Amino acid sequence: MNESVLRRALLIIAVLGLALGLGVWRNGIDIASPDTIWTAATLPVVAALAISILRDFWIGRVGVDTIALVSMSAALLLGQALAAVVVAIMYAGGTVLEDLARGRAERNLRALTDRAPRVAHRKSAHGTETVAIDQVAVGDELLVRAGELLPVDGVLIDASAQVDESTVTGEPLPERRGAGDALRSGTVNVGEVFVMRASAIADKSTYAAIVRMVAAAQTAKAPLIRIADRFALLLLPATLLIAAIAWYLSGDPIRALAVLVVATPCPLILAAPVAFIGGVSRAARAGILMKGSAALEALAQIRTAIFDKTGTLTLGGAELIEIDVAPGQGTDEPLRLLASLEQASHHVLADSIVRIARHGNLLLSQPCDVREHRGEGLEGQVDGMSVVAGSRPLVLGNGPLPNWAESGESRYRDTQVLRVFVAIDGHKHPEHLRVAI
Repeated sequence: MNESVLRRALLIIAVLGLALGLGVWRNGIDIASPDTIWTAATLPVVAALAISILRDFWIGRVGVDTIALVSMSAALLLGQALAAVVVAIMYAGGTVLEDLARGRAERNLRALTDRAPRVAHRKSAHGTETVAIDQVAVGDELLVRAGELLPVDGVLIDASAQVDESTVTGEPLPERRGAGDALRSGTVNVGEVFVMRASAIADKSTYAAIVRMVAAAQTAKAPLIRIADRFALLLLPATLLIAAIAWYLSGDPIRALAVLVVATPCPLILAAPVAFIGGVSRAARAGILMKGSAALEALAQIRTAIFDKTGTLTLGGAELIEIDVAPGQGTDEPLRLLASLEQASHHVLADSIVRIARHGNLLLSQPCDVREHRGEGLEGQVDGMSVVAGSRPLVLGNGPLPNWAESGESRYRDTQVLRVFVAIDGHKHPEHLRVAI
């Protein structure tokens, strides 16, 4: 039987046993004594825990969960079945919570793995062939089509390329690369088709390293957890000694049992792994790759963070700074037409522009006859008007920037700001939007 299923079954047995025993005790039902029911519900947990401890002991590992076994066993021997079943629920419940956290982390890791490139288009003397990614060798020339993941790390052969590196670097804007520039696997080609030369095999490439790092982070123990295990050899005899002293001084073995139950470190041995696994998992979903639980624990002590450049810190989306328009023009209509056109775009900024327009309660229209110029922008028809949006060369060609846009252009020239140009009806009125990332 799957261990996760077994642990859930043990928790269900313990909870049902506690509830049934309380029902019998409260209502006086004569089917069995409450102690018998609670004992029967505790014994499976005791047996499973004993097997687990023996298995760990066989490989030279002793954990603090041994105290939980001692306290449950002592409670049963002293006729305190209610205390035994409560400890059993604490222990079994904690293991189930840990399973749930680990399962969530594994799903996140699986999502990372599923996104990994599977095939590559390799150039050969006979043309281009599609091969499994593990067949790519260093030096192979690879064709990367628009919208595809880069299969391995490599170097750009063509003159230029545009790639979305957000999954690797967190930077939300596509990056332009020139001939000879390094390219990383797992990034997306958001421009035209290009050719690259593999500089590493798949297992040695960037994306595979990220998957390995996340997997290692989810299995690595944080210092707090290691401390708990390290002191297990001291905690167990110390607990037994204190329990024996309590029994000797009081003459009542129940006092010794109380010490054992209180010393049962369920929160220490269970809460910490659940918290760290859950934290690493949640960080992975947010695009934050933790190198391990130790890094997550160290964050609690951080008071100052220093980043290499201001562009490292982004909101993960775009915010509109301002709109420059030709004299006599309003700002809402150009933004509405742009957002309407961007509904048909796959650019990383498209969703943000649409969101900004809708936040301003602008009514968007359905675009038609849309043509995309990869890496430059797009054009189409919106409400019978011709709309072109994108880079300055696409919208203005080789023409100069209008005088009314010069002041804004100079104001944001050296800042982390993306400029989107929009022309409506035959490039008569080029509008100028600035979007902060």
